[in-house]
Amino acid sequence: MKEQLNVRMAVIEATQLARLVDDFRDLVGPARDHADPAVARLTPDVYPDDADASRGFRDGTRKELLDRRALDADVVLAGLAGLRADLSALSDEEAVAERDLTITASDIDAWLRTITALRLVIAERLGIEGEDEDVDDPRHGVYDWLAYRLEVLIEAAEELL
Repeated sequence: MKEQLNVRMAVIEATQLARLVDDFRDLVGPARDHADPAVARLTPDVYPDDADASRGFRDGTRKELLDRRALDADVVLAGLAGLRADLSALSDEEAVAERDLTITASDIDAWLRTITALRLVIAERLGIEGEDEDVDDPRHGVYDWLAYRLEVLIEAAEELL
């Protein structure tokens, strides 16, 4: 079994992904707003037909789940640190230059969970309920791009097995 996987990513992509993860980290960090619909989407009701049981489960697990999401985001940010750049200081050629992004086998789950969670947050912000929805919002491109990046990671992770 391989110990790590390598994926190619442009500097501009890594930098933009890091910015999204920074925002996500703020969302699920200690100052989280439990009333935010995106936080609710990250911690859905497990008993939709039983409000009391669902509330009890949510109250008992929400903090731990969001804390884990924050730790996962920290893993992704650490992995992106070497590719992150001040885009205003780069030429167009430097910004689109692809670099190797190395992810250890022990970190891949954190990456997959974080990108999936980012997609859930963006879906909540854009009002996306299903995968086939066509949303007339330029931010939808970010949602699609994250799906592409998730697919690339899944394919690369399969090689680890």
